[in-house]
Amino acid sequence: MTDDVAVLGAGMHPWGKWGRGFVEYGAVAARAALADAGLDWRDIGSIVGADTVRGGYPGYVAGATFAKALGWQGARVTSVYAACASGAQAVSTARAQILAGLADVVLVVGADAAPKGFFRPADGDRPDDPDWLRFRVLGATNPVYFGLFARRRMAEHGDTPEDFAQVKVKNAAMGSLNPYARYRSRVTAEEVAASAVVADPLRLLDICATSDGGAALVLSSMEFARRNAPPDPVRIRAVSTVTPRYPQTVLDLPDIATDSAAVVAPASDPFRASIARSAYEEAGIGPEDLSLAEVYDLSTALELQWYEDLGLCAGGEGAKLLREGATGPGGRIPVNTSGGLASFGEAVPAQAIAQVCELTWQLRGAAGERQIPGARVGISANQGLFGHGSAVIAVR
Repeated sequence: MTDDVAVLGAGMHPWGKWGRGFVEYGAVAARAALADAGLDWRDIGSIVGADTVRGGYPGYVAGATFAKALGWQGARVTSVYAACASGAQAVSTARAQILAGLADVVLVVGADAAPKGFFRPADGDRPDDPDWLRFRVLGATNPVYFGLFARRRMAEHGDTPEDFAQVKVKNAAMGSLNPYARYRSRVTAEEVAASAVVADPLRLLDICATSDGGAALVLSSMEFARRNAPPDPVRIRAVSTVTPRYPQTVLDLPDIATDSAAVVAPASDPFRASIARSAYEEAGIGPEDLSLAEVYDLSTALELQWYEDLGLCAGGEGAKLLREGATGPGGRIPVNTSGGLASFGEAVPAQAIAQVCELTWQLRGAAGERQIPGARVGISANQGLFGHGSAVIAVR
């Protein structure tokens, strides 16, 4: 298709708590993606950086920061911010530049150095900051929202803490096979149940950590790929970066709501469903065509919701799909073959890029022990603060 762009390279810096700056993580990931593409940094016509708010001024101009770290060479530069969807917005920007003919080959980079523990509100008074309002006015930290969302699913659909635990068990098993994951140990449902309660009914092992890490992609026009890459590269066919439609109950508190406004919203979120629908329509496919999915599992309960919002099952049947084994290795539609955020933790501007890295390796047949046989179509799904939705569909 004429609107496809090729994924020539994918690279990552391992997730963890390394105690170094985000620039180092991004540069390592960028060099790995360039090596994977068989290209030199001087071959790149444009660089798009996904911003981090934790890196001071360099974090706000991440594209230029990474360009400087790699060595000024005159490339076009762009920096984007969309909270947890920053990486997908960066991919979308790179794709638009390629399709517009502004650059033949674009490097996309995101990296973060996250603080220890769960994210806290910014210092000082920031009444225009949705996170600050949510934390200070409602007292609703991220784990509180996740717990409320889990409770709503339990009330509406009969999900149980045991169902949530099985999401962690599944993802930890896949993460144990991923050399870039921070947590590489399998866990049992009993270990999840024995971990500390954070926001009832969710326990520590139900909620993703905060991490350091980086991810990068080299994207190109199909014409450039035909001249410079092996045949049949992985291609990005659709990128959805939609906003909600009014009215939606999820935005009843627009200045406070974040990833899942479970205080006021039903568990079924039309915004998340619209993220996937937009991507499917652009790609000309449906959920029945998918080989795998990478979804944004901030909590185990939220992964179950993504099953429904991606159309992998009917509303309210996410736990049933999990129990049937459909979303595990060998199942009908494996989800989070990378190990997900359960195994990585949040390195905010990098995580949507990391999802596309996993799709790329799976579609190439290069995912090692976690490979899904015959993978041909994959989707990533992610949602950022304040109406940033994203999904990427990759094909081969």
